[in-house]
Amino acid sequence: MATLPNTDPDTDSASASPSFESALSELEGIVAAMEAGQMPLQDALDAYKRGAALLRQCQATLAAAEQQIRILDADGLRDFDAAQLAPGDAGTDGKQEG
Repeated sequence: MATLPNTDPDTDSASASPSFESALSELEGIVAAMEAGQMPLQDALDAYKRGAALLRQCQATLAAAEQQIRILDADGLRDFDAAQLAPGDAGTDGKQEG
């Protein structure tokens, strides 16, 4: 019988959210265990519920990161093009602000 850590459906995942990296790692472990097909039905259902919660958490974390990038990008970040730099220009794009 295969058992997975942290697949207890009674665990309050909102109060103790793992980091993105640990949530993704746990989700990968759940998927691998389920793909092996050796779980009893109830364990598979519990693992599926835990996996769905982890997936939602990862998606929310990624969405928040994307939003932060959009905000930073809107504040003036732009693509770096090394070809625009003149020799001797250290870190400027050749445009003068003023």
